[in-house]
Amino acid sequence: MLTPATETEASDIIRAHAEIRTPIHIRGGGTRAGFGNLVNAAATLSSSGLTGITAYNPAEMVMTARAGTPVAEIEAALAANGQGMAFEPMDHRAVMGTTGTPTIGGLFAVNSSGPRRFTAGAARDHLLGIRFVNGTGELVKAGGRVMKNVTGLDLVKLLAGSYGTLGFLTEVTFKVLPTPKTTATILISGLEDETAVRAMAAAMSMSVEVSGAAHLPESVRGRFLGSTLPEGPVTVLRLEGLAASVAVRADKLEAAMTGFGPVTRLGADESEVLWREIRDVAPYADSTDRPLWRVSMAPSRGHELVAGLRLRAGVDAFYDWQGGLIWMRMEADPEADILRHGIRSLGGGHATLLRANPEIRTATPAFEPQSRPVALLSERIRGKLDPHGIFNPGLMTSGVSR
Repeated sequence: MLTPATETEASDIIRAHAEIRTPIHIRGGGTRAGFGNLVNAAATLSSSGLTGITAYNPAEMVMTARAGTPVAEIEAALAANGQGMAFEPMDHRAVMGTTGTPTIGGLFAVNSSGPRRFTAGAARDHLLGIRFVNGTGELVKAGGRVMKNVTGLDLVKLLAGSYGTLGFLTEVTFKVLPTPKTTATILISGLEDETAVRAMAAAMSMSVEVSGAAHLPESVRGRFLGSTLPEGPVTVLRLEGLAASVAVRADKLEAAMTGFGPVTRLGADESEVLWREIRDVAPYADSTDRPLWRVSMAPSRGHELVAGLRLRAGVDAFYDWQGGLIWMRMEADPEADILRHGIRSLGGGHATLLRANPEIRTATPAFEPQSRPVALLSERIRGKLDPHGIFNPGLMTSGVSR
């Protein structure tokens, strides 16, 4: 394990490995160990030694921190000023069965985005600037601390979600926002998946500013909120903001949703717990390595994918992002070919194998489907930033859909 304490040390380590074409496994705090295709590298380069908030002015709503800074430290500093990361980054430890420390660099490296993603944007949409070391040991700076500064914007977007395959992040600058004063959640009971999708779409079309929309089928309902949710499938809609505003909007939303089924309401404390459990995929934090997929596709088609898969495989699932994000746990085989064929037949999307045993990870590409043009472009970008292919070789290797 190599843990540089400065950017210069990181550059020297990477340059030395590049000169002899020796692969390096790039990682942050290790909370996603066991994710993606297996990396064939003898050495691991961790950002955990690069810590500390280097700039933060609450009035500017912008923070700069070294990549290895624990997310808990970031959140504590923001909370002290009534601010937070609006994209609700997921904590992978429970579902991945890991014990590492989430880091701010790792968060952006995987573009971790939670239930507010479909209204607030993804992690990459909040990233303003980065510093990183490329595959030849050069230190690169892109973006800046001012939100309207677009210098190097492409590199900022490219590194976010690249899983350490394009560069070793050393520092990130990102925007933050005030945290909501209170939260309420409207629950609609008894809806089947297709009807739940229609209910969520109807809620999103209203002028009540829904900031979270998820559907929890009966198979997972009991694994949320200490099994206190109403019986049967539950569709959940979140409202946030000032207390008076939330109360008025909740009344309006509740009245509109009664046409779909029985409606109840959760207060702020229960809502906070529920949406954190949705964010962290609590039903599948089951201490197993049963294959877990993260599927992104059109909200109106996700329930069709799940219904089709259930005819051919053992699958459990629930929906976030108004139905556009499907968390899907397989009972045994990952059924990758069936899943990806289903995604293509329903208009496209993306499936990421988040968790599986080593044998399945070796045999199953983690990131698919990917069109040929996108795959070729990705390889060209890697060739520019990591010409010797030393960063996380094999982690994102995937086939090209035909």
